[in-house]
Amino acid sequence: MSEEFAFGIIGGSGLYGFSALENVETVEVDTPFGKPSSPFVIGKVNGRKLAFLARHGIGHTLMPSEVNYRANIYAFKELGISKIISVSAVGSLRADYAPGDIVVPDQLFDFTKDRKRSFFGEGIVAHISTAEPFCPKLSAQLLTALREQDVAVHAGGTYITIEGPRFSTKGESNTFRSWGMSLVGMTAAPEVFLAREAEICYATMAHVTDYDCWHVSEEPVTVEMVVNTLKHNTAIAQNTLIRLVDLLAEDESELECECDEALKFAIMTNPANINLETKSRLHLLVDKYLG
Repeated sequence: MSEEFAFGIIGGSGLYGFSALENVETVEVDTPFGKPSSPFVIGKVNGRKLAFLARHGIGHTLMPSEVNYRANIYAFKELGISKIISVSAVGSLRADYAPGDIVVPDQLFDFTKDRKRSFFGEGIVAHISTAEPFCPKLSAQLLTALREQDVAVHAGGTYITIEGPRFSTKGESNTFRSWGMSLVGMTAAPEVFLAREAEICYATMAHVTDYDCWHVSEEPVTVEMVVNTLKHNTAIAQNTLIRLVDLLAEDESELECECDEALKFAIMTNPANINLETKSRLHLLVDKYLG
């Protein structure tokens, strides 16, 4: 595992089966927070390593609130991965973001209620900055790769993460629109915040599957709509990821950003009062600052 990864991917299992992936192996990873959602599928594209994780488990067995987000992100950190691309299904809250389009959001509103949303606590307190929750530089590279594909692509927008597993009511959907939200989904939070705590760059390829239920001339969202759109866009997602491998290889300096120092000034606990058991559990995150 010493060879550097181009990036990791969190998404559906359909992303694993494309012909460009070579030297494929399955790797089990354990973490201080338990097992990730699934084993990692690791392979090479154009000579660079990628690691795939099925967010909802093999066969989609985990509801959004059942996903062990901390174990998933910590496992990427254990593998030495510094960049993550999230591939997810979302509903559109804007008329100009149509089903079948792909969006790279730049903002997030966390409307979840029942999730573990930090690695910290139990004797170590950290307050990370999330003013820009998605890595701007990785998002820009992802946009470049997407714009070379045959699909409508949009840059920016606020993604509101709801608890799920149900879809929104019309009252909720129209309220989200009145708040200025662009997309609604169930998985971005706390995933993006945990990636920042782990000092991993994170960007989202959001596939618009429906108009939620606010659009009076469209049918309310169904599972069938979501699945059909994701199936249609699988090849686009795969081709985008292959292109992104090459873009990152061409100029890694373009990805120099502040994500890899997110904890530098975030840890507030006096070193004399650090809980040593917690420090040991979080050693991958804190050792470079706490020694």
